[in-house]
Amino acid sequence: MKLLQYVLFFFFALEFSGCDSRSEAQQIVDESIVAHGGAAFESSLIEFDFRETHYTIFKTPSAFEYTREFSDSTGMVKDVLNNSGFVRTVNGAVIDTLTEERIGAFSRSVNSVAYFAFLPYGLNDPAAVKTYLGETELKGKAYDLVKVTFVQEGGGEHFEDEFLYWFGREDRLMDFMAYSYHTDGGGVRMREVSSVSEVGGIRFQNYLNLKPADKETPVEKMQELYVSGQLEKLSEINLENIQVTQLPD
Repeated sequence: MKLLQYVLFFFFALEFSGCDSRSEAQQIVDESIVAHGGAAFESSLIEFDFRETHYTIFKTPSAFEYTREFSDSTGMVKDVLNNSGFVRTVNGAVIDTLTEERIGAFSRSVNSVAYFAFLPYGLNDPAAVKTYLGETELKGKAYDLVKVTFVQEGGGEHFEDEFLYWFGREDRLMDFMAYSYHTDGGGVRMREVSSVSEVGGIRFQNYLNLKPADKETPVEKMQELYVSGQLEKLSEINLENIQVTQLPD
């Protein structure tokens, strides 16, 4: 009987110890999504301008379509990335001569803007693996720190990238993020919210984009470098002319 009790205790302890960090991270992310707009993310068509390019974003748990439109020397360019793949048109004509490398580059570019604009909603992607790293403090505010990685199956071309998110312990707002990436030569960045606007019940955030001197810096060291003033402002991430259209049920 004592042996049976010990075995049962062991398995219960193993179960709880193995799922605590994951479940806590998931709860934090879920609460943050609610704080940033919740269900409005899934019932809205979002449009904005970013660096002279117009974006239209639609995303639900099962479907997405990201569109960007801009003008260059070839004419009016429209890129569409959705569950079916990527298509580029110029002046309304489909460009079917794109190489796989170009399709991949254009797809990553469109997806990257949509991903960051839709944060923290995208963190519940099925391929995302969330890990709670504990409590921390930045600029006098208490945060819960969550790390997000992606499994290779379903994680896209960015599955090796690593992300850190700082969620306010009291308000669950995502005020800071940092990430390492491997495309285009690789590197690491940290973003700090610079301004906020609320449109259609969704919180949209602009960011200061910061970088360290050494692009090989581990993403876990970015907070330390930020606090010590060792990050350089690289650019500003500003969404303009934001419009939110509620979609019918």
